[in-house]
Amino acid sequence: MEIELKEISIRELTDNYQDNAENGVTAYHGELDVRPPYQREFVYGEKERNAVIHTVKQGFPLNVMYWATRDNGTYEIIDGQQRTISICQYVKGDFAYEMRYFHNLTQDEKDQILDYKLMVYVCTGSDSEKLKWFETINIAGKPLFKQELRNAVYSGSWVSDAKKYFSKTGCPAYAIGSDYLTGSPIRQDFLETALSWISKADLVRYSGNIESYMAVHQKDPNALALWQYFQSVITWVGATFPNKRKKLMQGLPWGELFNLHKDKILDQNALEQSISDLIEDDEVENKKGIYQYLLTGHEKYLSLRAFKEKQMQKAYQNQSGICPSCNEHFSLEQMEGDHIIPWSQGGKTTDDNLQMLCKPCNRTKSDK
Repeated sequence: MEIELKEISIRELTDNYQDNAENGVTAYHGELDVRPPYQREFVYGEKERNAVIHTVKQGFPLNVMYWATRDNGTYEIIDGQQRTISICQYVKGDFAYEMRYFHNLTQDEKDQILDYKLMVYVCTGSDSEKLKWFETINIAGKPLFKQELRNAVYSGSWVSDAKKYFSKTGCPAYAIGSDYLTGSPIRQDFLETALSWISKADLVRYSGNIESYMAVHQKDPNALALWQYFQSVITWVGATFPNKRKKLMQGLPWGELFNLHKDKILDQNALEQSISDLIEDDEVENKKGIYQYLLTGHEKYLSLRAFKEKQMQKAYQNQSGICPSCNEHFSLEQMEGDHIIPWSQGGKTTDDNLQMLCKPCNRTKSDK
């Protein structure tokens, strides 16, 4: 991999600057993609924007920017999007600084700005090398997240189309999935979640790895397969659990549950009754784990109530430190509180349902 430090004047940067909104932003003779598909659509506020222009007018150094070369010899911004846009918008007359637009300045003032030198690191290398570099560099300002870095490495027609579905405020994925997913589309959380789910749907091909999925589909003309899969997941969740409980359902691994259970016939009415019963059950401390428990049968998702230290000390004294399972004596630290009647059979976390078992016996009982 090659990393070159270049000096770029503002005159060069702003040459052929064009902001085409949804169709992207370009600069530097039209060779620089200022807002590539993985970048969030964030623009500096007035205070931050003015700070950039103040720094330039005073001749102070701006933080270094980062570009990556593309296969066709053009560039894309990795870090420095907001600074670049602020500079270009000012030079093109989109806003005034200290009551003066750029065209109000004297020629020598204009030249001082246009001749100002920006320091840019330009990276050229393989996808894996660029990803490693992007993760290592100290990104100033608004940090890029893991999925934004992946999008930078695997940019192309597929990422551009995926962004349409998953990466904008009010995007289609947010419209149908906001009750079930956490995070923000513009931070790429929805895209990352969908990719995590679909990459686990075909373990043979993708090994549950997001990068593997993106590498395979990077040159695809669109991301329709991912969008259709995501719609199938959300439709399945809504049909299986029609009584929506946003607080309990948001952030669960719905795609992974869909992958495992989409072909099974599930009784929605029976599931709903079980959910209602578990919500009312004081023994269940993690209500968000109810859905995973019902679909997997693993009690670990419920975080069932545990006996308090005071209860276990009392039971230990009553048993004189003897484990009723193996009749051996143990210290308190060598024993664990056990439900005589398991929770699954109606047992409660009460004194009369508590016995102290040595750890080996308790593990043996739990494994049955």
